[in-house]
Amino acid sequence: MTDPTRPPAPPPAAARSTRPRPVPGGPEPLGTASRRAALRLLDAVLRRGEPLESALAHATRALSGGPDRGLAHAIAAETLRRLPDLDALIDSATRLRLADDAKARSALRIALVQALALGTPPHAAIATVLPLVDGGPRKLVHGVFGTLMRGNAALPTLPTLPATVAERWHANWGKDVVEAAARAIAAPPPVDLTYADPAKVAPQAVSLAPGHARVAAGSDIAALPGYDAGDWWVQDLAASIPARLIGRGDGTLLDLCAAPGGKTLQLAAAGWQVTAVEMSESRAARLRQNRDRTGLSFDIEIADVLTWSPAAPVQAVLVDAPCSATGIFRRHPDVLHRAHGGIVAEMADLQARILKRAADWVAPGGTLVYATCSLEPEEGEAQIERFLAEHPDFAIRAVIPGELPGGIVAEPEGWVRTLPGMLEAAGGCDGFFIARVQRASA
Repeated sequence: MTDPTRPPAPPPAAARSTRPRPVPGGPEPLGTASRRAALRLLDAVLRRGEPLESALAHATRALSGGPDRGLAHAIAAETLRRLPDLDALIDSATRLRLADDAKARSALRIALVQALALGTPPHAAIATVLPLVDGGPRKLVHGVFGTLMRGNAALPTLPTLPATVAERWHANWGKDVVEAAARAIAAPPPVDLTYADPAKVAPQAVSLAPGHARVAAGSDIAALPGYDAGDWWVQDLAASIPARLIGRGDGTLLDLCAAPGGKTLQLAAAGWQVTAVEMSESRAARLRQNRDRTGLSFDIEIADVLTWSPAAPVQAVLVDAPCSATGIFRRHPDVLHRAHGGIVAEMADLQARILKRAADWVAPGGTLVYATCSLEPEEGEAQIERFLAEHPDFAIRAVIPGELPGGIVAEPEGWVRTLPGMLEAAGGCDGFFIARVQRASA
């Protein structure tokens, strides 16, 4: 009986490559270990729903050096950027569709993304993945790859977004935003720096707001001027808006769910007496590292905000809420494959509970800023509308000129929404929702 998963018959032997193929059971080609780690990363994201960055340490534990780990991460990340298009190519060369979680599909994704997006010679791309399917469908993987290479397969210039994401964003934001998102995910974005002292931003730097500088993607961060001195930290321009809307102050402030701490550093640099509340001890370690490097002063409280309470009301609260993180897809393409509707609903429920508690901690006349790095209205507009309906003693405090980076404006309702396509000519920004509300005076 004919195997329906077999690719089309290869051309005559004279037309095939004469390069030697890896022999099953023989020594693995150099670089196979990095591809095996990339396979583990894809499995962690696509099957277990883990964030790519969280899975990195475990998946690359067998690799000996930073370059090998970096290669594994680059292969996995680019595969996730291009997943629908890679799968379309694979499906075009098989008679029966491979299961989404089949190892053969994952191996082909890794081989194809190297050859078609990362500049790896095709013979090296396939040689380093065939050992990943030892004892399995090696002939199928080799045949499908060969068929696609001989057919001059190519990836589209703009990646195709996962269908469920594209449909959801089209319904919420329209066709132009979906197209802008495809352009945004096509390549890693530039890197934004936030300076504790805006006067230290180099005059020749690309700057889109006070205290901001933008450098090229792939820059060696630790080698940039001012790193060792702690003059700045990495923070997307959109992520800097919540603290910009709180502004300068010398009173008490709670930064809830604070890690990794970019907003905490901004607020400490702006003069606030900050207590950063973070439930995860491991994530709090990042806060301490940033505090030590910059020399800024703030307190860290390891606690769950759903059970913890401050000793007294404060002048300002930043709710940097846990969310689906779909707004940071440019740097973290894995979120598009993990953040399904159930995750969005779960996060929205958690945000509502945090907001309800945080409202009680704002002193009369004080400010609460709610922010999420999400492109889902359930975690933004709908959330703050419900909050205002349930808390009549709070009202939107309008944005005034000069508070936002140039090119970003507040919505008519008074909150801020950043979307794919904004500031595109200058390198874009992440998707965020930010609302500033003020409690009525006693």
